Amino acid sequence: MVNINWAISLLLAASLIGLAGCAEQITKEKEAKATGIQEKQTVKKKVEGKKQEVEIPVFVNIIDPSTKAVIKTLSPKDLGFKTDIENYKAEISSMAKELARGTKETPGYDKRMILDKLNTNGQVIKGTPQTILDETELTEKILQVSEKGGDVEIPLYVTASGYKVDDVSHLGEVVVASYTTHFNSSLAGRSKNIALSAAAINNVIIGAQDSFSYNTTVGPSDAAHGYQKAPEIQEGKLVEGYGGGICQTSSTLYNAIDQLGVSYIEKHHHSLHVGYVPEGRDATVSYGGKDFRFKNTTDVPIILKAIVRKGSITVEVRTAKAYQNLIKKPV
Repeated sequence: MVNINWAISLLLAASLIGLAGCAEQITKEKEAKATGIQEKQTVKKKVEGKKQEVEIPVFVNIIDPSTKAVIKTLSPKDLGFKTDIENYKAEISSMAKELARGTKETPGYDKRMILDKLNTNGQVIKGTPQTILDETELTEKILQVSEKGGDVEIPLYVTASGYKVDDVSHLGEVVVASYTTHFNSSLAGRSKNIALSAAAINNVIIGAQDSFSYNTTVGPSDAAHGYQKAPEIQEGKLVEGYGGGICQTSSTLYNAIDQLGVSYIEKHHHSLHVGYVPEGRDATVSYGGKDFRFKNTTDVPIILKAIVRKGSITVEVRTAKAYQNLIKKPV
């Protein structure tokens, strides 16, 4: 009996020792598991921390509205968007200006209007509309997406000539302004140049609110376009040059159009007095340089007529009878 009790006691003791060992093992496993979870969480936090530290690059793409192509990509960060906002604004403003007006190597988006005109048969020769890139709007659009990046389409505004097709056959009905100047017809080169430049502005239609550019309308006054050498004023001196005489055409036009309510965009005087108009009534031009430009603010469409006779040039401004009394004239 004693032996049996001893055996049972021994068995119970062994069981208790086994249970204690199991409990210790479970505790260790729990501790290891907890430690592993904690380590994983620590690693995860470190990884997340590293992810937060990685800055995704931000870019702004400038899109051509016609082709939908990316013509320029800029990095706001590199241009100082977050470090020097005023410099950043200056940089993108300069970029907008360059896109609008172009550089020596690349033409800009801005295009002057080439006005329509009539041919000898009275048919309209189509020009091209005015195109303007709004520099301020483009700058603002870029600023709006500079934080997160994105695409910005160039804001272009296209304006067609301000006249109706039905106006064409009536625009020559009445003369509302006219001016004549005289020249020495024995000077062959000068006479030829006046005739060529007069033909270039003849029958040009200037719609309401259209802008007229003499240089754009007449084009280069060089030998390739039929112009000859003749006396012309350059930097206060009378010299021989191709196109001498085209300023008489522009000055005659100025004195005719000045009788109406137009708004001048650009106008220059010669460095010397010219004899064909009163002092201060001339408008000098030079292709690629000084231009004579005005905006038709008469509120009605008009047409130019340039008539060259022996020793004289007359520029008439005409319109339709229906518009004659509607022309806004200077006060």
